[in-house]
Amino acid sequence: MEFGDIRGWIEHLRREGELREVNAQVHWDCELGTIVRRVFGNGDGPALLFNRITGYTEGRCTRFFTGGLSNYSRVAMMFGLPKNASITELVQAARRAYSGRVPPVVVPTGPVKENILKGDDIDLFEFPVPRWHRHDGGRYINTMQGTVTRDPTSGRLNVGLYRGMIGKKDTIPVLLWRPQDWGRDFRKYTDKGEEMPVAFVYGWEPCLPFCASSPIPSDVSEYDVMGALRGAPVEVVRCETVPLVVPASAEMVIEGFISPDPATFELEGPFGEYTGYFGGDRRPRHKVRVTCISHRDNPIFRGTLEGTMPKMLNENSIMSSVQRAALAWNILDRSGVPGVTDVHCPAANNGTTLIIQLRQTYRGQAKQAACAIWGSNAAHVRYKHIWVVDDDIDIHDYGALDWAFAYRVNAAEDDIVFFPGTFGSALDPSTRLKFRDGDLYGTGKWCRVLIDATVNLDFEPEADYNGDRYPRSVKPEKEDWDLVERRWHEYGF
Repeated sequence: MEFGDIRGWIEHLRREGELREVNAQVHWDCELGTIVRRVFGNGDGPALLFNRITGYTEGRCTRFFTGGLSNYSRVAMMFGLPKNASITELVQAARRAYSGRVPPVVVPTGPVKENILKGDDIDLFEFPVPRWHRHDGGRYINTMQGTVTRDPTSGRLNVGLYRGMIGKKDTIPVLLWRPQDWGRDFRKYTDKGEEMPVAFVYGWEPCLPFCASSPIPSDVSEYDVMGALRGAPVEVVRCETVPLVVPASAEMVIEGFISPDPATFELEGPFGEYTGYFGGDRRPRHKVRVTCISHRDNPIFRGTLEGTMPKMLNENSIMSSVQRAALAWNILDRSGVPGVTDVHCPAANNGTTLIIQLRQTYRGQAKQAACAIWGSNAAHVRYKHIWVVDDDIDIHDYGALDWAFAYRVNAAEDDIVFFPGTFGSALDPSTRLKFRDGDLYGTGKWCRVLIDATVNLDFEPEADYNGDRYPRSVKPEKEDWDLVERRWHEYGF
């Protein structure tokens, strides 16, 4: 699906009844974030376009858009699927996109070049960036952007999604982790004694933040995957002050450089993170020295609310539910794990828990699946807990999972397996604080867990069970079920 830019996406949402415009004046300091929290709700609220923000009712930028991917119906539309497509259909669409490659094409210019600011004209406070939560360390400008870097060795362009807040009028302190793609790029520039060029892209088609927040293989450019998802190459233009390319019809681009010198660091954090807790204490961290801002006339700023809790979902949680399941399914296929029939990540935990449904053909199949996932780079900050169930269990139904846990899990039969001391999220509050120091360790520390809720094939077939390993379930026989289905209305229902 091609929408052209974020304006085309907004118009599409308006026609589909998926957009709510807020014309009342709203303050950027916590009021906007609280409205968004309530509207996002349990993943069933509309996208939001704020048209009157306190302090920004006139000037360089007056509008703020969020929620474009905060429910499954809009993710479906991004893929060109019906709004009522199932989560499994969305996962399959993401799997196809992740496997495709359509490289970008460079064009001479585009709308993002309508205004170019350098030197003293740079002022990040001219844009309506919210303070999302009362205890955030500042106004987080980088929440739904594409962060563009280049591998100085291979030339591969990376487009990631990493947090950053406004420091001074021309600086953005960021959370830069070594295991992330831009962290590996940064290390290569540091080894060469150079600053790393970076560009942040705000407001384009929905495939940009979706792909930027996906764990794409490190040697693949997200631009190529965006092209595959939308069915056409991304048209990009060259930046003004850094050797990078960005979508020509983006709303805004910020260019700059990151130095490895601790003397240049600025305070960053904490931030209301995807875990539902504030993460990353306030400390000096790498900053982006902004060298240029380019933007369209009357730009629409794009951001989003982080932090997921029960009945408080958001764009990240909905996207992660699809992304992480699709990537995990592809990993299982590439690793040769047979019999996988469905994969799901519940939205509330942003891919920290993975559920795999498979048709067992040999014992140890569930453990093979978990090993394949945990051994992949995609497991860096996700897939802490893995459930594996048989194909008669609906993995989208917590009640079905609980039933399988109750009657197919026996810890004494090795159905619960611990994998301690592995890499993990440095933002997970269940890890002791001293082991969450990403600057010291490069990553967090997890003890991962497999819950094997499949029928145990080590059990002997029993005569009492008609040669099966488990007794029959109480589900009615097909002939009885079909009879009742045919006569259902006769019964008065």
